[in-house]
Amino acid sequence: MAKKGKSTSNPSKKIFVLDTSVILYDHDAVNNFHEHDVAIPIQVLEELDNFKSGNDTRNFEARSFIRLIDETSKQKLISDWISLKSPDAGKFKVVLNEKPLTVDAEEVYGKGKTDHKILNAALSLKEEHPDKKVVLVSKDICLRLKAKALNLNAEDYETGKIKNVDELYAGKTELSNFPVEIIDEVKKEAFVDATDIGLPPKSGNHFYILKNKRKTANVFYNNSLKSISAVSTDAIFKIKPKNIEQAFAIHVLLDPEIKLVSIQGNAGTGKTLLALASALEQRKNFRQIYITRPIVSLSNKDIGFLPGDAKSKTDPFMAPIWDNLRFIKEQFVDDDKMSGKIDELITTEKIAIAPLAFIRGRTLTKIFFIIDEAQNLTPHEVKTIISRAGEHTKIVFTGDIYQIDTPYLDSESNGLSYLIENAKNHPLYAHITLQKGERSELANLANELL
Repeated sequence: MAKKGKSTSNPSKKIFVLDTSVILYDHDAVNNFHEHDVAIPIQVLEELDNFKSGNDTRNFEARSFIRLIDETSKQKLISDWISLKSPDAGKFKVVLNEKPLTVDAEEVYGKGKTDHKILNAALSLKEEHPDKKVVLVSKDICLRLKAKALNLNAEDYETGKIKNVDELYAGKTELSNFPVEIIDEVKKEAFVDATDIGLPPKSGNHFYILKNKRKTANVFYNNSLKSISAVSTDAIFKIKPKNIEQAFAIHVLLDPEIKLVSIQGNAGTGKTLLALASALEQRKNFRQIYITRPIVSLSNKDIGFLPGDAKSKTDPFMAPIWDNLRFIKEQFVDDDKMSGKIDELITTEKIAIAPLAFIRGRTLTKIFFIIDEAQNLTPHEVKTIISRAGEHTKIVFTGDIYQIDTPYLDSESNGLSYLIENAKNHPLYAHITLQKGERSELANLANELL
């Protein structure tokens, strides 16, 4: 017997069933499946209701999705198939508590768990639409495995994922046997025309290490000017680069024409320290230096579980940034004037350090904005941050794409990887991957061997 709301038969169309993790990753996910139909189990709405309050990103995603579905449905019942906003898109519905006739996930895996009810919703759709491929979409690996064990197709949410993270853009290229005349010219001239000097074609800003026997030139290729310029290894704010990648990072951090920078690297490569030192070096050019990082609570406990006021709750998460600032201040231990100036910058909030959730709604105008641990952001969060940049603002993302603490993110689906892959050809953007750890030999041992 045909069930209420059954969609028109079309063998080429699929039905994608989304779980809560997908919505919290991208509230607009329902609009990213082209002509295919999208369904969510009623339990997803119940879970989103628990997430709708708060200032965390997932709370904003939950509220945005609820508003989106409310605007889409208008006066229609969402227990029936309704058309999505795009004319070429499929349809959408909420699946009620329907149990499949053949395989019951709750009988197999146990009763009372929301994930098992979500599996049953997908299985009931599979029975209702035998002519269509029903696919459960989830960021939860275990849920996908449970689905596959019940002969139900399951996939990760692919929007925003990088296909081959091992080949992710690194920002630099080393060229051997490069014409020695050009290497000599770079050392004499501030800018050298790069049109006919034999550089590999690049559609974005890029660093090159030009070598010919014992001669080397480290240069930055500016795609807008089609020129190369030498990269300095001088110290900034008494922080001297310890390797050429760090010098590359400082170069773009100081370049006023580069408005968006990303620095990727293992722990101890100096990402945050270089960004902070560069910001202090240019402090007179910006209204404020703002350093932030997403809060990823330990043991799945929110910061509300910690004692004290908002500052007391968040200071433990901000400690690595304060450590870097303290290290910079220690370089001026014999300079009372500059040491006092740094203290004054903090007191007057010219330098502000706070969790990412605390800056929502702020106007980012004439700000040097550093986002640390950016690998714990979703692609949508990265896009939101950049879209709020005002005039004369510089945004710097730092992080390690292999050290992720946020549930349902990985090296392929996090916001930092997404930014590097999608912004690499933009004239306002530059990226560098730092390879060598400079924290200590012991730290290097951990990164290399353990």
